[in-house]
Amino acid sequence: MNLTIQDVERLQQKLQEEQQDYQIELQEGNILIMGPSDIESSEIGAELIRLLGNWVKPRQLGRIFDSSGGFIMPNTDLRAPDVSFVAAQRLKRTVRDFAQLVPDLVVEIKSKTDRISKLEEKVKLFLELGAKVGILINPVLPIPL
Repeated sequence: MNLTIQDVERLQQKLQEEQQDYQIELQEGNILIMGPSDIESSEIGAELIRLLGNWVKPRQLGRIFDSSGGFIMPNTDLRAPDVSFVAAQRLKRTVRDFAQLVPDLVVEIKSKTDRISKLEEKVKLFLELGAKVGILINPVLPIPL
């Protein structure tokens, strides 16, 4: 079965009507449904967005998005990194729709139920399709001093 962005939008509408909170992505015509992240991963994402915002916003460098921001990729996949940034010259204003571009920066944060290999593939795909920087954060690994 080869599903489309319109199929994703219909599924999102149905889930919203049923008050179900899932993040949906489209990869190679298949729908991927993700549940909420663990608290540690969420906190890391929120802190990274705050820190990026402290640098990006005063300088008007671009726009920062959380894991709800969907991007339609050149290969027609609909993907949503945990944190992303798009330079100002590439996205003058936001719209009430998915962005049809590849973010300049993508960050994936491993939650306790994620498989690291899938996240590595996702970051690699973003880079292959034009992202300038891809970061994968694994909170389980100790930070070297």
